[in-house]
Amino acid sequence: MKRRTALWLTLCLGLPVQAQVDARNYHQFWLWAAVKPPANLLPLTTTLYVLQGEVSGTGRTAALQMQGVSPVPLAVAEVWLSWRVQRLDWHPTVLPGMLSRLKRWQHRGAHIAGIQIDFDARTLKLADYAAFLRQLKPQLPAGCRLSITGLLDWTQTGDVATLNSLQGVVDEIVVQTYRGRRTEPDYGRYLDSLSRLEIPFKVGLVQGGEWDETWQTRLKANPAYRGEVVFLLNTR
Repeated sequence: MKRRTALWLTLCLGLPVQAQVDARNYHQFWLWAAVKPPANLLPLTTTLYVLQGEVSGTGRTAALQMQGVSPVPLAVAEVWLSWRVQRLDWHPTVLPGMLSRLKRWQHRGAHIAGIQIDFDARTLKLADYAAFLRQLKPQLPAGCRLSITGLLDWTQTGDVATLNSLQGVVDEIVVQTYRGRRTEPDYGRYLDSLSRLEIPFKVGLVQGGEWDETWQTRLKANPAYRGEVVFLLNTR
């Protein structure tokens, strides 16, 4: 009763409804290395982004390092293979390594939607990143979709037209409201600018982090919005 009264007062006063992100209320998740999701969560999962490795290194070109969950027959409608990318100057063996991993997942019976590039492009360098993505997409096999993660300020201080021009190249952008394991302070002040996106997009939350649930309704006013993705953590 106290919780309901507090919620009613919050709404009446026009204050943000800051709730802790409870993974049980969502159906799309990131599964990173060494994280063990609760067994009762997977049957509710519709989309799963699974870490597969990192593109980084100190050499002349970036190398691929395998990490995360090995290919298994996951009973999930959509599985995305997520790659943490530190550099865009890839060695020629990087993409073949990614696609080899994709085939292994498919052979195990998983429903692979595509690959996700998790790269924190600087807002002022979005045009360079867009050029990289335009070169990458034609090299993916038929039916392999392309997802990217995005930073909060991309649509506020960046060139939204550049992002929207990726329609047909990038299948979705997942805008992250957190850094590491914590929600970004004042994340809400960036979300209004997402209304300018025409390309399909989602919002990334962190398990146990903060989330003003009224944003779910407000963001749905944009037909390009595709819901929330929760970054799972190991919890006691």
